[in-house]
Amino acid sequence: MAAMDGKRELLRHAVATVAYRATRALEDAPEEFAGFSGCGRTPAQIVAHLGDLFDWALSQAQGEERWFNSAPLPWSEEKARFYAALEAFDRALAAPVPIHVTEEKLFQGAVADALTHVGQLAMMRRLAGSPAWSENFSRAAIAAGRVGADQAEAVKRFR
Repeated sequence: MAAMDGKRELLRHAVATVAYRATRALEDAPEEFAGFSGCGRTPAQIVAHLGDLFDWALSQAQGEERWFNSAPLPWSEEKARFYAALEAFDRALAAPVPIHVTEEKLFQGAVADALTHVGQLAMMRRLAGSPAWSENFSRAAIAAGRVGADQAEAVKRFR
């Protein structure tokens, strides 16, 4: 059981890492960034997809797998939906009940895909002329359970 708990906590840390990195990629982005085009999906579409990924992961964990392609909401609402989906998934992982898929499957699917898309958002910020700060993420104060937009301050930023 201890190995299972360790895997679950590592997965929760990975989800918190998604939240932290997404916050850094999105903070101080101008409103017009949501519609930036030229890279396939717009940032608003990517954030909608991120919310869909964590809704899907939650459905997998609950044993009722389902997928939806959501149309983007207004920018501030879409960001809030993304963090709400992260929080719901993290609550399920924190609960002392079994999940219906392995931690590895959840990581290699939704979580790894989300990390890729957060990197796209950071790259798109630079292309849109509003670069996000770079950071030494290994020094960041990331903690399992902290999955909302209210993240710890960056430790060491640079451009």
